[in-house]
Amino acid sequence: MFDLVSHGADTYVGTGPRYPWDGLYGGQIVAQALRAASATIDEDKVVHSLRAYFIRRGDASEPVRYEVDRIRNGRSFATRRVVARQAIGAILNLESSYQHIEESAVVQPAVMPDVPGPDELEESSWSDDFARRFVPEAQTPPAPIGTGRMMAWMRVRVSLGNDDLLHRCWLAYLSDDLPCDAVVRAHPNRAGIDGVEQRFIASLDHSVWFHHPPRVDEWHLYDVTCLAYAGGRGLALGHAFGVDGVHMATFAQEALVRDPSLRMEGA
Repeated sequence: MFDLVSHGADTYVGTGPRYPWDGLYGGQIVAQALRAASATIDEDKVVHSLRAYFIRRGDASEPVRYEVDRIRNGRSFATRRVVARQAIGAILNLESSYQHIEESAVVQPAVMPDVPGPDELEESSWSDDFARRFVPEAQTPPAPIGTGRMMAWMRVRVSLGNDDLLHRCWLAYLSDDLPCDAVVRAHPNRAGIDGVEQRFIASLDHSVWFHHPPRVDEWHLYDVTCLAYAGGRGLALGHAFGVDGVHMATFAQEALVRDPSLRMEGA
C-alpha cells in the first residue's frame, strides 16, 4: 500500500488497489503523501500533524506522483509540503510537521466512551487490508457536543512490526473512513441522502494530530461527530483511542454532502 518508488530528487510514485467505488480513496493519497514527505526527514524527528486538501478526484488506473518541498529544517521542528499529481493535474496538497521527540507531561481530557468491544460486533470492512466493526447506532452514546456521532473499531490485518511511520501512515488512512458518514448521519435529510444512488459526497480536507505512537495492527476505536453543517459542507471531528483508552490521535475533516432533493428542485 505505501511502497513508493523514487523518481528523482524528492519525487516519489505510488499506486494503490482498486476500490469498490471505482476511484481512489482519499486516505490512501494522504497516507502516501505523508510517506513521501517523511522520506526526506531525519530519523530523529517524527510527524506530529498533517493537513491535506483534496483538489480533484483521483484516477485508480494511474499511479500518483508525489513532489516534496523541503519547507524548513530546524533543530526541533521540520516542515514539508507535498503535491500529489496525476495526468489531470494536482489531486492533493499536503503539509506535514515533524518534531524531535521530547519528554513532557501528559494531559488527556478526552475519554474513550463506554461501548461494546470489537469481539462483540460484526465485521463490515470494505477492504481485505483492515478489519472494521461498527458500534450499532442504538449503542452509541450521545455526543457531548455535535451530532451524527458514529464509532468503529478498526485495525490493520497484518503485523506492522515496530515501523512507527508505517503505523502513523495507516492511522491517517483509516481516519478518512468515517467523517463523511458522520456528516450524512447528522443531516436533516439523512434518509434521502442514504437512499439515492446519484448522491454527491466528497472529502474537502483532512487533518490529523498524533498524540502518542499508535499500534494500528491492534484495535483502535475511531469516534467521529459532526460539529457543523452549512453551505453543503459538514465539519467532522474525530478521536482515535487504543484499547487501553489512550487518546492516540485527533482528526478533523470538512466534507461536501449535497442534498439530492435540493439539487432536483433547482434543476
